[in-house]
Formats: sequence, structure tokens, C-alpha cells
Amino acid sequence: MDNDAPYTRWLEQWRAGDLQAFERVLKVAMQALQASARQRLREHGDVTLNAAELLDEAVIRLLDSNTPFASRGHFLATTSLHMRAILVDHARARRAVKRGDGREQVTLSTTLLGGLGQDDAAFDILSLDEALTELERQDERASQALHLSCFTGLSRAQIAQVLGVSLATVDRELRFGRAWLSERLGVTLD
Repeated sequence: MDNDAPYTRWLEQWRAGDLQAFERVLKVAMQALQASARQRLREHGDVTLNAAELLDEAVIRLLDSNTPFASRGHFLATTSLHMRAILVDHARARRAVKRGDGREQVTLSTTLLGGLGQDDAAFDILSLDEALTELERQDERASQALHLSCFTGLSRAQIAQVLGVSLATVDRELRFGRAWLSERLGVTLD
């Protein structure tokens, strides 16, 4: 993972107080982060945020966090978690504005579920978030592996590195997580 060496060094320098190091990380990662933000918005349908706003808010949350990033994958995964939280907060706020039982429906593409499942399956983002939170209480590592696969697009090897486990463990956790999520949400994910 030679490509991670500069990220790791810059992330360490940032944690030591060098804001220019964080600017270097953002500059190098910006294209991937912008693509991730656009993908999240496409997956979540009718959201009034744009990609720049989503990414700006995620960066603000990164700056406010005290997370000691271990690698590029860890940085991207954390950014993705912030994007997910922002979208969930946005959905909650929009639902609070609406009266009655109507929940905002969003599209969870097969990309989000690691290339498995039915195209254009409609899910409520809040139900998805609740399911992932419930899975985290039952099996934290499966939840983490699923999130890293679905929301960040990390490879299985990168997930293994971030979680500090073997590739076989990642495969087991992803199979379990997808099966559990499939049953919980009442959809077929194959």
C-alpha cells in the first residue's frame, strides 16, 4: 500500500497541528471525495443538498473530530461516515417539517450494497440508518465491514487493513451483514 504512505504522513502531521498537511490531504483526495459525495446524493434521491455542501459539512465535521487517522482508507471511511450522518440528519429535519406519517423515500442503489441486490430498490434513509445502528449493536465488526464496503467503496483488502482483520474475516462479516440487512429491511440482496 505504497500509495497510503504520503496520506499517513500528512495525517500524522495534521494531528500534530500542521493545517497545511490537512490541506495536502484534501487536495489529493478531493476528486475521490467529490465523487463520493455525488454518489451519496444520487443514491439518496430527493435531497436538497448539493455535493459541495455535503462535502463542506463533512470536512467541517472532520476538523471538529479528534480522530487519529491510520491510513487513507481510514480517512475516507471516516469522511463517508460523516456524509451518512449528514444525510440522516437532513432526512430527519425534512421529515420533522412534514406532517403525518409520510417519510421521505430514497433510492438505495446496488452500488451502495456492494453491487448486490435489485436495481433501484426504494428505502427510507432513516429505516436504513436504524437498521445499520441495530446491526452495530448486535455485531459491530459486521456493521463496520458493511459500511466500509457500501458507503466508502473500499476494497475487501482495504477493509481488512482498516479493521485489522484477515480477508476471510471481512468476507464472512460482509456475507453476514448483507444477509442480516436483507432480512431486516425485507428485501432480497442475493
